[in-house]
Amino acid sequence: MAAFRERWQSLPDSRKPNNNTQYRVGDAALSAFAVFFMQSASFLAYQRDMNQRKGNCNARTLFKMGQIPSDNQTRNLLDPIAPHHFESEFEWVHQGLKESGLLEGFRDYGNTFLIALDGLTYFSSDTIKCPHCLTRQDSSGTTHYSHSAITPVIVKPDSPHVLPLMAEFIAPQDGHEKQDCERAAAKRWLASHSQRFPAHSVTYLGDDLYANHPLCEAIAHTYEQYFVCVAKPESHPVLYDWLAMLEKAGAVEGLQERRWNGKFAEVWAYRWAQDVPLRAGEEALRVNWLELVITREDTGESLYHNTWVTNHLVTAACVAALAKVGRARWKIENESNNTLKRNGYHLEHNFGHGQMHLSTVLFTLNLLAFLVHTAQHLVNEPYRLLRATLSVRRTFFNDLRALTRYMLFDSWDALFRFMLEGLEVPIPPGLFFSD
Repeated sequence: MAAFRERWQSLPDSRKPNNNTQYRVGDAALSAFAVFFMQSASFLAYQRDMNQRKGNCNARTLFKMGQIPSDNQTRNLLDPIAPHHFESEFEWVHQGLKESGLLEGFRDYGNTFLIALDGLTYFSSDTIKCPHCLTRQDSSGTTHYSHSAITPVIVKPDSPHVLPLMAEFIAPQDGHEKQDCERAAAKRWLASHSQRFPAHSVTYLGDDLYANHPLCEAIAHTYEQYFVCVAKPESHPVLYDWLAMLEKAGAVEGLQERRWNGKFAEVWAYRWAQDVPLRAGEEALRVNWLELVITREDTGESLYHNTWVTNHLVTAACVAALAKVGRARWKIENESNNTLKRNGYHLEHNFGHGQMHLSTVLFTLNLLAFLVHTAQHLVNEPYRLLRATLSVRRTFFNDLRALTRYMLFDSWDALFRFMLEGLEVPIPPGLFFSD
């Protein structure tokens, strides 16, 4: 929080210089972040009340605020600020994970990071709008306004954690008459962030929308990375015509595995083919294709079926591992998007729309809070021990909110110590506290 405070003091201030200025833009950013971190829309009101009673409050000691602006003042101060001003905070947290050695643990297939890409709509209204809203007119003539974004996350099969990266917003672009779209936003994200990753260090995961020739070609050739994307027959007719011909020629390979899931046996059937065109034309990108079909052995019931294209080599030795990579794309839905919508972040709630950038800035700070929670779970031993003891996420945050409403803590370590002692959790010898 001290680092965020220092960085956010230099946020641009659109107000005219005034000696009577009481609230800083940095305090507005810290206030919004605190609401999302504590998962409490009332946190700031409670802290203003505590400050009046005690002359100090947790907003100052824990979140390093100077003054606590009102909700309306916070919205007014943040509205003119473009979300890219917070991009470096995501990189800063990831750099901390890298320096701690924990980021390396997220490497997976071929020693690459798996980055799942997906679009997410987080605001929709028939009346509230701003210049950055997407617009859609329905059959009755009603115009709908919305905000959407690409929300890339680093995922790892079998890990409960995902690491959000800076979002790319799907919004009207200067100089473009066409409505912005998810693919265009994905291309912008790659152009802006690809330099962070050395060649051949990332495998991008996407649904059928991303198994698109220009996007896959850019990933493979321009950015020298890998991809594993869902490829459905109805959207890739040329690819599946080739596969049909190869199958007749006996050039589609396959293998089966029998697996016991604890209740009944499953048959996992893999098929794959090399060097097939992603689309028509002599210049078509050549890709490798793989399929996984899971059936119940005793009844023959189909339990799962999916197909992917990739520029990783597919062989009998690696097809199962690549299918597992492809299936990890769902983590962006389950561990990221669903968590943000349903597990306390209230991503689809309208915290404030504004007339310029407020909606996108609040979305960004909410996403940053999610990243910091995950980073704390990975690196902060007292935080991790508390989360393990209070295994229900809601209980942990309910306790945080209740304690910080009634009691003043000098630091996060003081708060965590109080919680551990109150829960009578044996504190392991040498448990690290930063103070």
